[in-house]
Amino acid sequence: MQLRTRTHAPRVAADRAIAYYQRVLSPRKGWRCAHGAVHGGATCSAAIRGHVARLGVLRALRPTVLQFLACYQAAALAQNAGVQGVCCCGPIPIPFRF
Repeated sequence: MQLRTRTHAPRVAADRAIAYYQRVLSPRKGWRCAHGAVHGGATCSAAIRGHVARLGVLRALRPTVLQFLACYQAAALAQNAGVQGVCCCGPIPIPFRF
C-alpha cells in the first residue's frame, strides 16, 4: 500500500499546487488565460490539472507544453484583435492585485 501512495505522491502534489494557484493566485492576477478567453472552455490550469490527473506528472509534460504553446498562440491572436485582459506564460509581466 505504501508503494502505491509513493507513486501517486507527485500527482497529488501537482494537483494541490494547481488547485492552490486556481483558488488563491489566479483571482489576484486579474488576467485570464488567453486560450480560455479566445477559444472558450477550459483555461490552461484546468486543462493541465486534468492532464496530470489522467496521465500523471511525467506523462502530462508533453500535453502541458502543447497547451502552453496553444495559449501563446491564442495570446498573439487576442493581441492582434485588440482584446484586453488576457495573458499567457511568457515574457509578459503579470500584475497582482492585493
